[in-house]
Amino acid sequence: MNFHPDFMRLKNFSLVFGVQLFKALSEEPRVRILNLMFMKGEMCITDLEIILEFTQAKTSRHLSYLKNSGIVNSRKADQWVFYSIKEEVTDLIKLIFDYFNKDHLLKKDLENFETFLKQDELAKFHQKERSYLE
Repeated sequence: MNFHPDFMRLKNFSLVFGVQLFKALSEEPRVRILNLMFMKGEMCITDLEIILEFTQAKTSRHLSYLKNSGIVNSRKADQWVFYSIKEEVTDLIKLIFDYFNKDHLLKKDLENFETFLKQDELAKFHQKERSYLE
């Protein structure tokens, strides 16, 4: 049996966690959220709402699920809470998204991110801007 080399780097990977991960990937909104985090780094709820055209309730519900599943971390900065993929699962998430890299909807989400970033409409931009002032 051949194992992909990236699997050897995963930490604390168990069957229970594997089931949680695949359940988390069973909903399209969570896959879209994870793809943005994987490709663009940490994201906040308001940015995800804008980019994905989700309601605040829908975005919060899916982020809570991802956090409770042990897939994402959160950190508070000013008025924003930023979410990011936990280091322990990054390699596995990379393998999964390697198979989704040509998906039209995921590509559109990334294009929306770039558009809103250029228009200075994302908290990610404003947070970066504030760090230069300090």
